[in-house]
Amino acid sequence: MKTKSIVPFRDIHADHSDLRGACSWMSNICGPHQLDAGRPSLIQFRHSGNVLKSMSTVLGCIEYGTDVTVGVVDTDSFNSYSLSLPLCGEQELRVAGTRLRSDRDRGVIVSPNEVQSLDIAGDCRKLQVVISREAMRRTLEDMLQRAVDKPLRFVPEMDAVNGAAASWWRTVRHFIDEMERSELYGELFFSRDLERTLIKGLILAQPNNYSEELRQSLGVKLPHYLVRAKEYIHANAREALCLEDIEQAAGVSRFKLFDGFRKYFVMSPMAYLKSYRLAAVRQEILEDRAARNISEIAMGWGFTHLGRFASEYRKLFDETPSATLQRLEARRNRAS
Repeated sequence: MKTKSIVPFRDIHADHSDLRGACSWMSNICGPHQLDAGRPSLIQFRHSGNVLKSMSTVLGCIEYGTDVTVGVVDTDSFNSYSLSLPLCGEQELRVAGTRLRSDRDRGVIVSPNEVQSLDIAGDCRKLQVVISREAMRRTLEDMLQRAVDKPLRFVPEMDAVNGAAASWWRTVRHFIDEMERSELYGELFFSRDLERTLIKGLILAQPNNYSEELRQSLGVKLPHYLVRAKEYIHANAREALCLEDIEQAAGVSRFKLFDGFRKYFVMSPMAYLKSYRLAAVRQEILEDRAARNISEIAMGWGFTHLGRFASEYRKLFDETPSATLQRLEARRNRAS
């Protein structure tokens, strides 16, 4: 067994082969909780992560090695939001009388203030982000410019394929990858703003009981020329579009078009088109419309170089198109 204290270090690692050790380690990170296993002798708990020091947000990967159930009963003492997304295997969150299955396409949020349990399969290895209740509250109040009197409650299921929540998970992956390579993230002056950005992004991306108030108070609206460009891309994404087509649809200069896309979408117009097409291909596979082969679907969305398509798909979704299809077929077989 090897462990490190969280407080003074940026990097944290733990390996435990006993239930008590695994529960104690994660209780120090998330708050007190129950950990049960049908076969405790098979526990092979591993957790590796990094701490963003400003507000002690923990990002990393975790696995238990056997089927376990994490239970939150003492809602006052459980002092964090624990967000997880499987890299392989599955888990199921039971909260408020519902069961939410979580796999590579769907993350879940274990929140404070709620009795809940999380069943984690033995083959499940997952990304995990732990944000303290206090950090979440302070960030929310900063965004609203007022004190909040009700706990922040998220919709517990997170889409990891499409939309803002999926973008947030991709950001988490990027942060984790860079933390393993660069000492820059250990610099408080640098990581402090990134940590705040990560928490703000979550509050904006994932529906919660303050979402409507945030929309009204922030009032972020796209300029009309970007709305025109975005709608044109969505409507014509299957066609052989070029930059001049998007520029003409937007009705502004190329410089202004690029400036707007970088400011609001953090990418160029053609990168936005590529990302939209890749997400559309993935959605067709996931929606059981993969009776056609993947190459046919990709070509239908404007990808003519299939090797490049597969590489870009893997870079965006962290798996190959065929792996997406295989997971879908395995899920279908289990359900039948």
